[in-house]
Amino acid sequence: MARQARRKSQSGIYHIILRGINKQFIFEDDEDKMKFLECLMHYKGICQYMIYGYCLMDNHVHLLIKESEEDISAIMKRIGVRYVAWYNRKYNRCGHLFQDRFKSEVVENDEYLLVVLRYIHQNPLKAGLVQDLESYKSSSYIEYISNHQIIDADFILGLFSKNKDRAIKNFRQFMNERTGEVGCIEVDKKTMLTDEEVKMVIQQYANVSAPFELQAMEKKDRDERIRKIKLIQGISTRQIARLTGISQSVIARA
Repeated sequence: MARQARRKSQSGIYHIILRGINKQFIFEDDEDKMKFLECLMHYKGICQYMIYGYCLMDNHVHLLIKESEEDISAIMKRIGVRYVAWYNRKYNRCGHLFQDRFKSEVVENDEYLLVVLRYIHQNPLKAGLVQDLESYKSSSYIEYISNHQIIDADFILGLFSKNKDRAIKNFRQFMNERTGEVGCIEVDKKTMLTDEEVKMVIQQYANVSAPFELQAMEKKDRDERIRKIKLIQGISTRQIARLTGISQSVIARA
């Protein structure tokens, strides 16, 4: 079957999701995330695109970009090639890191632009990684309310007010509204993984020989590993509990 052509944005603005191949992590530590942002900045100067938002999760990235001289496919190829080359050198690996085709949706009006940006910023909150948006350091939210280093903040803040202080106040209020965004693309929720597949995921991400070994870990280490496992699409809390012997309530709170 022929691959469906990517829809072209009339505004030039796209919400992008870039995912690790086979759901694997694309960021192992903060240095990796900093390098990816460095790649964004490097090609921003060359391709002249604008960045309205970003959020770096362990196994995928959300970007809100307005293309300029180069189209979005060329931009994402440049960023991906540069980051993967560095990542492979660092971890002494070879081959692909990202899924071969990034997901995108067009953003054609200011109202939806703000909805998508809020959805991007709330990703860590909905994943249970933080209790508030300011606590997550790998998203553009913190730049909007403090120092703008990577993002082009003026246009977005200008949609809230011409007065900067009032704009930031209104921006914070809007971004923190707890509403389920309808229509924003998400990481695919594919068919649930089998128990055997989940066992392999637990062994890999928890660095254990068998899932039940999580029971013997210190709470802090155990919960950190559980949080990583929960980020993998196609795995339910019930499955993790069944395979590890840890109660569902503990899994849910981790």
